[in-house]
Amino acid sequence: MAIRLSAGVIILDPQGRVALVRHVKPDVYDFWVAPGGGVDDGEDLRTAAAREVFEEAGLRVMPERLIAIEQLMGNKTGHHVKHWFFARLDMSPPMSADTMSTDRELIAEGRWFSRAEMAGLTIFPPFLRDEFWIDLAEDFPDLRILDLRIMQPE
Repeated sequence: MAIRLSAGVIILDPQGRVALVRHVKPDVYDFWVAPGGGVDDGEDLRTAAAREVFEEAGLRVMPERLIAIEQLMGNKTGHHVKHWFFARLDMSPPMSADTMSTDRELIAEGRWFSRAEMAGLTIFPPFLRDEFWIDLAEDFPDLRILDLRIMQPE
């Protein structure tokens, strides 16, 4: 079984909103996720997270603190282990309005969301709905290990 390491960042702007990008593959999936992606050979997790945030959202960040580890299973891509870091922005630069594509997915847009604005949307990682906000209020007392999640068809 293939194991893929990835890294992402939960970013808060000065208003306390989270940066999310919308991944769309017509007739397959449509969801919002914190920016992140695969770790390149020889790349450390923080560097990968910062690179992926810039590539997906056009934001420059320095990941501060590892707050969660997520495990995902894909039917074609095997086992993923995603490391979620926390970061804040001093300013809120606009996310890229350009549509970006890769071999497997289409990033349709990016924007900032308050906790309330996430209601009713498909959001990943799922802990952004509730547990993240509890951990944030408590200054992230423990590393959160998220339950194994089966990825949608690839």
